[in-house]
Amino acid sequence: MSTIHWFRLDLRLQDNPALKAALERPGGVIPLYIYSPEEEAPWGPGGASAWWLHHALVDLQAELKAKGLHLIIREGSAQSVLEALAEETGAHTVTWSRRYEPHIVARDSQIKTALKDKGIEALSFNSALLFEPHTLKNKAGGPFQVFTPFWKHCQGLLHGGPVEMPQGPWQGVDYNISSLSVDDLLLLPKLPWASGLASTWEVSRKGAQGTLQYFIDHHIHDYSVQRDYPSQGGTSRLSAYLHFGQIGPREVVFAVKQAIPIATPNTDKFLAEIGWREFAYHLLWHFPHTPDAPLRPVFETFPWEPNPVWVEAWQKGQTGYPIIDAGMRELWQTGTLHNRVRMVVASFLVKQLLQPWQAGARWFWDTLVDADLASNTLGWQWSAGCGADAAPYFRVFNPILQGEKFDKEGAYVKRYVPELRHLPAKWLHRPWEAGSETLEDAGIVLGKTYPCPIILPAEGRDRALAAYHYFRSNSSPHADV
Repeated sequence: MSTIHWFRLDLRLQDNPALKAALERPGGVIPLYIYSPEEEAPWGPGGASAWWLHHALVDLQAELKAKGLHLIIREGSAQSVLEALAEETGAHTVTWSRRYEPHIVARDSQIKTALKDKGIEALSFNSALLFEPHTLKNKAGGPFQVFTPFWKHCQGLLHGGPVEMPQGPWQGVDYNISSLSVDDLLLLPKLPWASGLASTWEVSRKGAQGTLQYFIDHHIHDYSVQRDYPSQGGTSRLSAYLHFGQIGPREVVFAVKQAIPIATPNTDKFLAEIGWREFAYHLLWHFPHTPDAPLRPVFETFPWEPNPVWVEAWQKGQTGYPIIDAGMRELWQTGTLHNRVRMVVASFLVKQLLQPWQAGARWFWDTLVDADLASNTLGWQWSAGCGADAAPYFRVFNPILQGEKFDKEGAYVKRYVPELRHLPAKWLHRPWEAGSETLEDAGIVLGKTYPCPIILPAEGRDRALAAYHYFRSNSSPHADV
């Protein structure tokens, strides 16, 4: 009569309704993790996410061991593994936390049917979101496509706190079950590029809690201003922990409201970021084609100009624009990217360079430790102007002005683009305009020690606007562009 709890993106023992249901059933719980990358395709974990997953599983093992439970790890078809383990152990129930990616939804529905056909109870729960996407409807009874009314609607429904878990002791099973080790999954990269990730993150439940508490203690009180300055560390840095379920959104909202009971503009702004994540899942659920295609179909005909050389320069942080290059190098070194800079580098790729937003989304997917299909899709479609509540395509971020406004003294740029560290702040975000003597004094040879801009600022903006005007003039007069 034992119960299998299938861990997925809910790698925590707290505020976990599916795990709670398993623990409350008689016969003991069998914690299980199944690695099935083929079933995750085409959106299996990228390199940075795989690195995070390895360490998150190691931590989950330790957390379970402290409760007297052993994490079973297996690889292969999820349905086959679940059926085999149920037969092996006599388990009559399987619990899991829901996922919302379209291909995973289809697979899970098939698994649930197959288990029920074998007389095995299959129970799924929401642990990843504040609200189930299908339960939220606009006044017309359809899905929201604008964030402000969506989040206003959500705020009216927010109540309660994290799910309370059984006190224990937690009952496992008293016989051996074969298991792979975390190392057997080969999640860690063969090349040593991940050393920067290791020095940046504590991938654990303790790390998630500490990160949240540090943010509440040190940054939330000036969040609405400091969040825009990449050298200030004013953001929460919780997105990867939320993606892997090492902390839940209910826990985050509850902790903020407990610490600051009376809402402030800063807490409202931060909680709206949790709302933006909810909005991303709402859109992914209702518009499952959007990871690959624009939400607004008219943008299928947008005149992109794919250029692999430019995309590679952008990926490597070799565009000649310091704020862009700093951001892309931060991403490669740390697996994350400051939110303001995410918008700037995305706008630069899709507007000044006219590269398809899917190329940027794929690169982020492989290099972000917080690569999340819903958030990644919403962010890139927002930047490209083709999604819900999107920035108009004719809104073109100027990377020079963005750098001068949000990294005025160049602390962020100098951290990740050290070849510019001796350049005076006046020229730091436009080194090609500095005189030869200034460049020589700073030890810079444009085109050798630091690249010339791959496209000049005015030319990039003009290209973006020309493409937009061409697109608009050739679209249906009734199209929403």
